[in-house]
Amino acid sequence: MTMHTAERTHAVIDSPIGPLTLVTQDGRLTGVQMEVSRHEPGAARLGVAVPAESAPVLAAAASQLSAYFRGELTTFDLPLSLEGTRFQRAVWSGLQAIPYGETISYGELARRIGQPSASRAVGLANGRNPVAIVVPCHRVIGADGSLTGYGGGMERKRFLLGLEQRVSGQTLV
Repeated sequence: MTMHTAERTHAVIDSPIGPLTLVTQDGRLTGVQMEVSRHEPGAARLGVAVPAESAPVLAAAASQLSAYFRGELTTFDLPLSLEGTRFQRAVWSGLQAIPYGETISYGELARRIGQPSASRAVGLANGRNPVAIVVPCHRVIGADGSLTGYGGGMERKRFLLGLEQRVSGQTLV
């Protein structure tokens, strides 16, 4: 018995924070990876390299990310497929509810998903977010307002938060 596995594809696009690898499967975005991320997927998880224009979801993701970096897009509208545990998916869903230009603490995110004592676990799940920027894990900060770790590196986190602060006019904690 052979099992059908959907083909994954990926494209690499340029961005102000360096190359981004967009990964898709079954017409859904499954990954946005930065160079030197903490949890880089292996080649098998990336699939076949294709031009971004060759697949509708890759083209849409490239276009929306470009608009985001120009300050013209504050909400992504892309079909996502996030592979993770039930808890991780709850955290990632909570991340998507954080408004553009705002930040919250890990503890607050834990409260919002109904797990008030799980701020450390929330931090770990946040770090495993497979779709950086689109699922805005960069909007989570320490309880004291400090910018805590970021899989893409602290300079990228500062850049993303600074961009959103300038566009939204929000003062970030």
